[in-house]
Amino acid sequence: VQLMESGGGLVQPGGSLRLSCAPSGFTLDYYAIGWFRQAPGKAREGASCISSSGESTNYRDSVKGRFTVSKDKAKNTVYLQMDNLKPEDTGVYYCAALNTYVTGPSYCSLALEYDYWGQGTQITVSP
Repeated sequence: VQLMESGGGLVQPGGSLRLSCAPSGFTLDYYAIGWFRQAPGKAREGASCISSSGESTNYRDSVKGRFTVSKDKAKNTVYLQMDNLKPEDTGVYYCAALNTYVTGPSYCSLALEYDYWGQGTQITVSP
């Protein structure tokens, strides 16, 4: 069971990036996906999440209106569209999968309670 993030890189302030999260070995039909980030010297924090149904999403306040999480069921992939990026968005971004058999298809969380984690992709926002 693996998760693979892609799409990171270097971008100027105000720019955009789109991250992808694709699993290997399982379908996302029964998993919520969270996007987390960790800046140097700081704790990992939840940025956004989407439920297994794709109908529920959540964002931390600092990214609301700039980040959009979505799910393509046909491609078994979750995306994080990040617009108007700021230097404080710099960090390693991880996607994580949470089995929602117990919590239900409308659940997702920004807490660090996920079952599987990707290895992360670096995003640097700098002039």
